[in-house]
Amino acid sequence: MRLYLLALNPTDSVTEGFLPAAARLGLDVTVLTDQPEAHRRVYPDIEILECDVRDFRTVITRIATHHTADAVFTNSDHLQTQTALAADYFGLPAKNWQAALRAKDKAHMRRHLAAAGADTVWSTELTAGQDPGSLIALDVPYPCVLKPREGVASEDVVLVDGPEDLVVRCKEIQARRPQTALVVEEYLAGELYTLETLGDGRIRHVLGGFHTKLSPPPYFIEERLTFVPAHPEPIVEQVLAQLDALGVGFGACHTEFVVHDGRARIIEVNYRAIGDQCDLLLAQLLDIPLFEHILRTHLGEPLPADLGARTDGRALLEYPCADRAGTLSVAPGAADLTVDGVTLTYRPLREVGERHELYGTNRDYVGIVRATGTGQETVDRVVADFLAAQRWEIAP
Repeated sequence: MRLYLLALNPTDSVTEGFLPAAARLGLDVTVLTDQPEAHRRVYPDIEILECDVRDFRTVITRIATHHTADAVFTNSDHLQTQTALAADYFGLPAKNWQAALRAKDKAHMRRHLAAAGADTVWSTELTAGQDPGSLIALDVPYPCVLKPREGVASEDVVLVDGPEDLVVRCKEIQARRPQTALVVEEYLAGELYTLETLGDGRIRHVLGGFHTKLSPPPYFIEERLTFVPAHPEPIVEQVLAQLDALGVGFGACHTEFVVHDGRARIIEVNYRAIGDQCDLLLAQLLDIPLFEHILRTHLGEPLPADLGARTDGRALLEYPCADRAGTLSVAPGAADLTVDGVTLTYRPLREVGERHELYGTNRDYVGIVRATGTGQETVDRVVADFLAAQRWEIAP
């Protein structure tokens, strides 16, 4: 059976998750990407074809002129709609392309949720090249959040206090990314959480979620994620109702939401598995073949009624971040430890000698610590002790 996997840059989710899962399932894999050399360096034994994966018509032609497809899949935020359209063209199991577009396009998401009566958030859209001065006349609720309409990983997401600041911030982003449309929306107060789901269009499993600690404003860098085995049922029902309104329910989905006074409100929907190694942790923690289950849904196989997931696991991910621009001069190497029953993995994300600016996004991560055990206090302590023993130094 042939799996076509669409990708932009190589990711841990694909390299350590989906490709090994495909091998265990006995699938022949063809990677379609606009960055073929980057992928060949990471997995030289996989068939990799160059393709403009952002254009669904090009994807369809590339597949049609190669091997017959049994599944077309991506775990990229940017390629869900294209993948859904290509899979549907070949009559293969797929996400609804309209739902994929609603999830990716934050302006469409807000409009659709409001029209469906699921939730109404004040928001407006600034098209690429539009003068941000036009926002001054609007009754914008401050503080508000400014972000790219189709952004990811907290890139160019910023909290804005007033109209002058809003115009300045818009112009800064437009200067860096002139083709990017922006969304301005009301700031939703509350604690930030995630809900991880897996469905086959017939049943949907809730895999738990995470409680997210963010950096201080005005930026929204995810610094720490603590696993939540089960959110309160009324909260889960509210989030699932909003996902249903969006038409989201096939394959993996990573939903970010806030809870305030018992009300759950979606921040964004990432119609894919959670990233930044959280998916690798989730598979380990729940002790299920998570990546195989996701691929099987795209092969048309039904999910089991009971995934057999463990429920006694506790976990923490922490992301040490650069606090200044410069060259990383001192940093720990990769580590795999077991301490007091806690399994801890550390992976560096920057090489010593690399120079970076300070981005105010997830690109400031210098490494990832993920730890699992059966007691949250012990997990937290082991991670804290590990981090306290490490040194990261950044030279100007």
